[in-house]
Amino acid sequence: MKLRITRKTVVRRLRQAGMVLLGLVLLFFILNWIFPVPDKVEYSTVITDNKGEPIHAFLTRDDKWRMKTELDEISPLLRKTIIAKEDKYFYSHPGINAGAVFRALFKNIIRFKRTSGASTITMQVARALEPRPRNLLSKIIESFRALQLELKYSKNEILQLYLNLVPYGGNIEGVKAASLLYFKKNPDHLSLAEITALSIIPNRPSSLVIGRNNDRIITERNRWLQQFADEKIFTQKEIADALAEPLDAQRGQVPRYVPHLSNLFRHSQAPLIETTIDLNAQLKTEKLVEDYIRTQRLRNIKNAAVVIVDNRTHKIITYVGSSNFYDSLDGGQVNGVKAIRQPGSTLKPLLYGVCFDEGLLTPKTTLTDVPIMYDGYAPENYDKKFHGKVTVEYALEQSLNIPAVKSLQQLTHEKFIQTLILCNFKQVQKDQRKLGLSLILGGCGTSLEELTGQFSIFANNGLYIKPGFLQRDSVQAKTRILSTAANFMVNEILSKVNRPDFPLNWTATERMPKIAWKTGTSYGRRDAWSIGYNTHYTIGVWVGNFSGVGAADLNGSGIATPLLFKIFNTIDYNNDKEWFSPPADIDFRTVCSETGLTPSANCTNLVTDYFVPLISSTKTCDHLREVAVSINEKISYCKACVPESGFKKKMYKYAEPDMIAWYEENKLSYDKIPPHNPDCELIFKGSAPVIQSPVSGTEYLISKKHPEPLQLSCKAANDVTTVYWYVNNKFFKSSLATEKQFFIPEEGSNKISCTDDKGRNRDIKIMVKYVDL
Repeated sequence: MKLRITRKTVVRRLRQAGMVLLGLVLLFFILNWIFPVPDKVEYSTVITDNKGEPIHAFLTRDDKWRMKTELDEISPLLRKTIIAKEDKYFYSHPGINAGAVFRALFKNIIRFKRTSGASTITMQVARALEPRPRNLLSKIIESFRALQLELKYSKNEILQLYLNLVPYGGNIEGVKAASLLYFKKNPDHLSLAEITALSIIPNRPSSLVIGRNNDRIITERNRWLQQFADEKIFTQKEIADALAEPLDAQRGQVPRYVPHLSNLFRHSQAPLIETTIDLNAQLKTEKLVEDYIRTQRLRNIKNAAVVIVDNRTHKIITYVGSSNFYDSLDGGQVNGVKAIRQPGSTLKPLLYGVCFDEGLLTPKTTLTDVPIMYDGYAPENYDKKFHGKVTVEYALEQSLNIPAVKSLQQLTHEKFIQTLILCNFKQVQKDQRKLGLSLILGGCGTSLEELTGQFSIFANNGLYIKPGFLQRDSVQAKTRILSTAANFMVNEILSKVNRPDFPLNWTATERMPKIAWKTGTSYGRRDAWSIGYNTHYTIGVWVGNFSGVGAADLNGSGIATPLLFKIFNTIDYNNDKEWFSPPADIDFRTVCSETGLTPSANCTNLVTDYFVPLISSTKTCDHLREVAVSINEKISYCKACVPESGFKKKMYKYAEPDMIAWYEENKLSYDKIPPHNPDCELIFKGSAPVIQSPVSGTEYLISKKHPEPLQLSCKAANDVTTVYWYVNNKFFKSSLATEKQFFIPEEGSNKISCTDDKGRNRDIKIMVKYVDL
C-alpha cells in the first residue's frame, strides 16, 4: 500500500509545525518575561591613577576579586585565543551549538560516561551567573538562559561577561583580576603564552594553580599552543615565541597605594574609579612625609598630611592622609586631608586680597599694631609683642594678628565669610552665624583639602576652581574671588624670602624653586600649616597629632614649612624661571610712607606702591596737621580761640588714641599736641574717648565677701590731656588720659561715662551681680 502525501497534507503539517514553533517562541518570551536573566554582577571597585594603572582595589561583598574587563581591554589576541579554545563557532550560533550537542551526546552514549561537553561561551556565562548542580535539568536551564543572553546582549558583550566571570582559582574571577594578580599587568598587555596559560585554569582549578603547578601548566599550555598551530590559528613564529616563553608567575597582591583617597570609594558600586593621582609624585611624597615625621616624634609630633594640586589641570595629583596608613598607634588611618582643623593664620592672604579689591588697603597702607579690644575680644600677636605702625605687606610677611583683625573689622566678617563659602569652606558655611572677628586668626574650622584649594586661587589669577581627583570631572566651574591686580599684590608679598618663617636649614632650600607660601599655627599649638604655590603646583602641608594634643615645638614656620620645601625640592626642583607677571589692571603710584595714602604737600617721605586704578582709595594723607600753639608751645588753640598775636603754627604728627596709649605705656616719645587753651569754652566734635575697661554690655560677677574693684581705662585722642569719669551720671574722678582708675560698682545696671578735656563724651553700660563666692 502506497502512502500518498498530498499537497494539503504537507501544508497542514507545515502549518502544525509553524504553530508549534510559534508556541515555543511565545513560551520562550513568556518565560523570559517571568524569569529574566539574572545578569546583575557585582564587581570589585578598582581605583586607577592618571595613567590608567590600578593603584588600589576592594573585594566584592562575597569576598571575590572580580574586576570588570571593559570592551576596549579585550585585545584582538585575547579574543582570538579564548574563542579558539572555548567556542570556535561563538559568532555563528544562537547561544546553543546544536552540532556540538549531538556530537557530545553521541560520544557519551558510546563510551557510557561523560567524556565531552557541549557548553558554548554563552552557556558558560549562564552557568556562572546562576550556578547549579551539573545534571540534565541544569543543562536545559543553561540553554534557556543562553538564549536569553543572546537576545539581550551582543556577542562582544557576552564575551565580555565571560571574561569577567570565568574562575581562575581561589577567590579570583575574571581575566582582569587574574591578569593583575598573576602577571601584574592589564589584560590588553597579556602575551599569547600568558593568555593560553590562563585559559586552561578554569577547566582544572584545583590541580593547575599558578605559582604551585607551573610546570604542569606549561605542559598543558604547550599542548594547546601546538593544537593552535595545527589548526593554523596563529603563525609558526607566534607559536614558537609562545612555546619558548617561561612561566614564573605567582599570585601577588592587589596594589594598595593611596589608601586614604581609595578608602573614600570603599563602598562605591562603581567598578572603576579613575583618579588623577600621579603615582610617582605620590610615592615620593609619602616617603618624605614618613621620614620627616620619624624625626619629629621626639618632639611629640606624630603625623602629617599633604595635598598637591597641579595648577595647570586643577587636579589633585598627590593625596597623603597621614605619615603611615598602617600605623595603628597614632591613628594612621585617620584622613588628615579631610579632618576639620583650626587654620591659624593661613586665611590672612585671602583677607588682604579682598581688602585690596574693596579699595580699603594697598600693600603700603599702614595699620596700627597695638593693643585693641572689640566687645571683649582682645587679639594678641603670636610673639605677644606689638610693633606700632606697620604696612600691610609687613603685617602679612610677619603674620601679625592685630592688623589682620582690624582689616577684617573694616571689611566686616560677614563679607569675608561669604568669600570663604564661595571657596567651598563647608564648615564655615555651617557655622557662619557663630563666627566673628576671631575667624581670621583660626577661630573657624576647615580642612587641608579646602585650604589648599583656596590657595590655588593665587596661582590661577584670582579664580577659584575646585580641585578634583577624578578624571571624569572635566567641567570645572570658575569663580572670580580676586581681581588679577589684588591677586598679584598678594603673590608679591608671599614670595619674599626676608620673612621670619623662612627655613634656616640650607638643605631645605638647596634647589628650591621660587614659591609663595603662608604658614599658620592653631591655638594651643595643635596644628601647624604651611601652604605654598608657584606656577606649577599648589602644595598644602598639615603637621600635628590626630589626637588633638598640642606640642611645645609645633608651629607652621619651624615644623610645617621645612616639609613643604622638601616636597617642592623633590617634585619641582630648580624651577625658578617661571613666575606670575603683573596684570594689565595694576599700576604704580607714589604714596606717603607714613600712611600709604596719596601724599599731600606736607609729606616728605615717599615710597612707590601698587594700586588698582578706580578701586584703591584716593584719600590724601593728613598725618601732619597744622596746630596753632603759644610761643612756648605750652598751649594749643582752636580756630575759635586763637589769639590775634603771640602764637605760632607748628606741624604735628597725628596719632590715633590706641597709638598714643601704646606710646605712653612703652614710654616712647612722640609729638604730643599741647593742652588746649583752658579759657576756650567750645565743645569739640570728633573722636570721643574709647572706653577699654570695663567692657560694654558685659555682665560682671563680684564676690559679696571680697569685692574686687573694676578698672577704668580709655584711649583718648592726641590732643587730650585729662579725662573725667562718671558713674551713673555722678562725677567720680578726673585723671590723665593714660592713667587707670578703679571703682567698686553698685549691683545692677551701671552707666559708665568718660569725657575728655575737649568735651567729647563716651557712654557704656554694664551689668553687675554680687554672688556668694
